Amino acid sequence: MEHAKWTDVGDYTGNVIDSTQLALLAIYRDWLVSEALPAGGLGPAEAVRIDQRHIADSLLFAAPMLEPEMIWDLGSGVGLPGIPLAIIFPKTSVVLIDRSSRRGDLMKRAVRVLDLANVRVEHGEIEHLKGYSPTIVSRASLSPEEILKVSRRHLDPGGLAIVGGSWVQKPTVTGWETLEIPPDVLDHTVWLLIMRRQ
Repeated sequence: MEHAKWTDVGDYTGNVIDSTQLALLAIYRDWLVSEALPAGGLGPAEAVRIDQRHIADSLLFAAPMLEPEMIWDLGSGVGLPGIPLAIIFPKTSVVLIDRSSRRGDLMKRAVRVLDLANVRVEHGEIEHLKGYSPTIVSRASLSPEEILKVSRRHLDPGGLAIVGGSWVQKPTVTGWETLEIPPDVLDHTVWLLIMRRQ
């Protein structure tokens, strides 16, 4: 059943999710339940919502982008949305960035379990980031205002920043466009904030 939802989200975002990718998403889902939840990487009540609220929701971040060369996932936690995006974008270099070494260790474990050669985990504060990326994402971790500051320093010209959160109504934040995902995709309306650097 979760495969059908993940496939539906892939269709909505314009990305065909093949059987190998679906299998990897299922392995990641099982890892979240067996390792990330007991380690406190997700709240105990999240077990029943992982397929839709976490994995399918993360796949929605692909909606405003074509397969980029690189994605920085800021405040990645246990790899959301970075790991699902790395699975459906195998040619994209994905950097999972979190300030918690414990969460970093969890993400490294997930990357090993999934054998994702296109993913790197970095531990550190976003204030100390160096370099540039064409794409920056953050899900339910950092505020749009925080991501806007980082994007001004580290997003390539023409680059794309995407922020998702658990908003119950349409967010309106200065400097961001709002992409509304209709409720028939995930069973509730989802909003993504999008900013392209000039």
